[in-house]
Amino acid sequence: MIPRAASRVFVGNYSEKAAIEVADSLRREIGTNASLGVIFLTQEWRLHLEDTLELIRLHGHVPQLVGCSGWGVIGSRREIEQEPGFSLILFSLPADSFCVLQISEAQMEESTGADHWRAATGLSAGDVTSWIVLANPHFGGTEGWLEEWNAAYPRIPILGGLASSSNSEIFLLKDGEVTTAPVLAIALKRGLQVRSLVSQGCRPIGDPSPITKAEQNLILEIGNLPAYQALEAAFLSIPAEQRLSVRNNLFLGLAVSEYIEDFKRGDFLIRNILGADPQLGALAVGAHPRVGQTVQFQLRDSKAAREDLIMAAESVKSGLSGPIGILLFSCAGRGKGLFGRSDHDAETLANILGNIPLAGFFCNGEIGPIGGKAFLHGYTASAAVLCVA
Repeated sequence: MIPRAASRVFVGNYSEKAAIEVADSLRREIGTNASLGVIFLTQEWRLHLEDTLELIRLHGHVPQLVGCSGWGVIGSRREIEQEPGFSLILFSLPADSFCVLQISEAQMEESTGADHWRAATGLSAGDVTSWIVLANPHFGGTEGWLEEWNAAYPRIPILGGLASSSNSEIFLLKDGEVTTAPVLAIALKRGLQVRSLVSQGCRPIGDPSPITKAEQNLILEIGNLPAYQALEAAFLSIPAEQRLSVRNNLFLGLAVSEYIEDFKRGDFLIRNILGADPQLGALAVGAHPRVGQTVQFQLRDSKAAREDLIMAAESVKSGLSGPIGILLFSCAGRGKGLFGRSDHDAETLANILGNIPLAGFFCNGEIGPIGGKAFLHGYTASAAVLCVA
């Protein structure tokens, strides 16, 4: 069979008619029964969630349906913010090309590392080409789990997002109901693969330099200079007329590999600068950097985020073959709040990659690989482009 996908976004409150029409139209568009559906819904649909899922499974002929709540939802070229709605994508895939797993809190507590997860899933690293994951941010162990998952499935792309909501009610769902599992994972197997797109929305300022003194999350020296002095130098490299507007938009990029001669965008993991002590010369950052690790300061604003997404999408476009559909995980801090207009990320991907079926949502945190290892990000657009292998 030829893998296919179709997607649609609906704007509005719960409507039985709308749920039926969307599911039916997507089934007809792919021309056969779906094997997997992925859905993202705003909190206004929570009261009628079970009915909605039942209607979609029935009229879309969807045996497996996974998804989560979203502060806003994304579909094709549209990003729906501060309005009710849902986004749905249906896939017709070979039955043996994927499987859906629920990762329970008990499994996480019992985990002893990589071997535990391969035994628990019954999947070796050779069985899987890519992972799509949805996680509940109310569970605080996502980063620890992700570290172990990276070890269990090294250099295998892991992309996804943390569920969100416009209120405190956040949920993951599998098939016809809400699940208490903190993580849902879709394993893509032989015959399918993912092209990863991760845009952290920054551009580098200053020069890359090694950390020469650090303690826990404090950086004391960069290039044998007080870290605060290094930050000042990077800040002064910004044109004077821009400095006031970017003062609160400075971040730190940590190199994920030292085996690179010429560092560029995408080689750094972006983390917050939490505080600075001019007298001590130290910077507190949202990570535990190591002595010898290369760092470079980063600037995040709408211009940098726009440029970074275009570069990431152009990189994916190069050599793209057999695209089926896209799942987009965009930070709730992007959208209109960052770009001053709607639909930026969705339109950019469509303009560069073409009108590939797409569904997504605005996340509480985004998951995607940097340097072959998956991390939890913020202010990021992370996209999984599903392709025929």
